[in-house]
Amino acid sequence: MRINFAMWGKASWQLIKMEDKREWEALDVVSKWLIATRSAVTLVTVYTCVIAGLLAWRDDVFSWVPFVVLTLGLFIAHGTNNLLNDYTDYRRGVDKDNYFRTQYGVHPLVQGFWTPRTQLKWFAASGVLAAGAGVYALFASDFDPWVIGLFAFGAVTLLAYTFPFKYWGVGELAIFLIWGPILVGGVYLTMARVVDGDLGNFWWVVLAGVPYGLGVASINVAKHIDKHDDDKARGVGTFPVRVGPAVARRVDQAAIVLVYAVIVFLVFVPRYFTPVMLLVALALPDALRFFKLLNRPRPAEPPEEYPAWPIWYSGAAFVHNRRFGGWLIIGLLVDTVLQVIPTTGDFISRNWSGFWG
Repeated sequence: MRINFAMWGKASWQLIKMEDKREWEALDVVSKWLIATRSAVTLVTVYTCVIAGLLAWRDDVFSWVPFVVLTLGLFIAHGTNNLLNDYTDYRRGVDKDNYFRTQYGVHPLVQGFWTPRTQLKWFAASGVLAAGAGVYALFASDFDPWVIGLFAFGAVTLLAYTFPFKYWGVGELAIFLIWGPILVGGVYLTMARVVDGDLGNFWWVVLAGVPYGLGVASINVAKHIDKHDDDKARGVGTFPVRVGPAVARRVDQAAIVLVYAVIVFLVFVPRYFTPVMLLVALALPDALRFFKLLNRPRPAEPPEEYPAWPIWYSGAAFVHNRRFGGWLIIGLLVDTVLQVIPTTGDFISRNWSGFWG
């Protein structure tokens, strides 16, 4: 079995569809894991950790070892959750009969690429690796109570997201909190505890995590609107099923507005960010396309030559969040560099400091 580095890159950037079991069996272990866990989506976890790392660098609480360990561990934890999600839905009969999930990417269980027992083995192996990163954080932070709480919260959420959170209609809220303020704040706090750094800006860091969390949640809400009919028929009570697609579309629009409103607030009110963070406005064309798409109900059938059906709203949400996340990180990198360089940092502190500085 040769290592397929090209597939590593492809599976990390786009969802993979595959019908031939022999093609699947010829893949290396890493390629299978990246495809089965839908790593093109779990990449959002890496983005969140990078945001936390840049904010930690700016506040002089950054450390490479905890950053790398936490980023890899959380990326694997997200993939572990997806393995459990697919296993749970498969065992509950949700994923049968050409369900939405089976139409846009490889589902090893439904397609018979491996057995439920094999899926559980992959889940266990991924879970051990993810838990190892958490154990490292506990020891490195001298079992700080906040880090213990974050570790426990992460473990519970990983196990409870698919059932019952998603069925109760609160899974989307959990995703916003986790991939926004909790992960950004948590990774920052853990690094600060490891290096015994100052946490004076911690709550601004938590607020700075809100925009990206909203962007990630917007994808999830959009996906659940796309699969509303299937979910309702199977008794999966996602947020769009609970409130209806029309209300869910308005909520998703509000999330997109808040993504940019929070950044504008952080630039001009507390002046936590410099105006360079307004680079995120370069993602506004994609935001506007997504916003306009949400004004109209999802069509019953795909338009002629539409390439991505059954994905509709979620495709536009994914494109926007990837573009927004890229500009957010570029803006944050420039903002951070300007503030850590003594000359520019002194200029900013004299001319652009708010009540946070």
